[in-house]
Amino acid sequence: MTTKQTVSAYIIGFNEVDKIEAAINSVMWADEIIFCDSYSTDGTTELAKELGAKVVQIEFDGFGKLRNEAIQSCSCDWIFSLDSDERCTPEARDKILKIINDPNSEDIWKVPRRNWFMNKWIKHSGWYPNFRQPQLFRNGKMMYDNLPVHEGWIPATGATTNVLPAAIWQVPFWNLDELQHKSNRYSTLGAEKVLAKGGGNSMLGALARSYIEFVKHYFFKLGILDGWAGYVIARGAAEGAFFKHAKAYDQKHKQDVPPSPPLHKED
Repeated sequence: MTTKQTVSAYIIGFNEVDKIEAAINSVMWADEIIFCDSYSTDGTTELAKELGAKVVQIEFDGFGKLRNEAIQSCSCDWIFSLDSDERCTPEARDKILKIINDPNSEDIWKVPRRNWFMNKWIKHSGWYPNFRQPQLFRNGKMMYDNLPVHEGWIPATGATTNVLPAAIWQVPFWNLDELQHKSNRYSTLGAEKVLAKGGGNSMLGALARSYIEFVKHYFFKLGILDGWAGYVIARGAAEGAFFKHAKAYDQKHKQDVPPSPPLHKED
């Protein structure tokens, strides 16, 4: 007789008091809910505890390390990863529960996401369906690299993969102010990756990457069909690319500020 499998849902977040309740509510079906916090100060931690989540505090040192420490806190057979701006859907829940109790299921599953932005479901712009690292996997079958942002994933030897045939959904930004804030943070973290690869050599290169990102999202990924939301997505991608490489250039070519000796009155 096959033993019924269990699943841990871990959620990462920092100062997400407006989003954490919906995220936790969407995984109440899990056997264990763990909120991996990085010392929030806006009441997120307290709310997560009230909703029944186990709270684990992890000092933020890049998203790769954060996720690796998060999975170490999970005790169930399977792990379902959710960010605080994501929501599991009934369809995804049902597919997950079927998968984890099928002994012949693949070990690692990528999960498609549907995004709500500027009061509409985004159908193009590279945002639907879009994927991040696999979000459902057997405990011990994958880990993350230690990149500070847009971290990769590393499957265990022999692990098999598949795509979940149901989407979750995401609210990536409540408003455009949040988009700008997140873009600034991610471009700072992304600059470290650029420098690690030997980039950051010219501002012209940063400008070129900005134009490439805009054209890719707005035209090749059909963001133009998403109206103003598609334009904002493309513009945000362009600015993020520009500042990521511009910040790398700034760090790589940083010089000491010219000295300012004491100035006295001339005789």
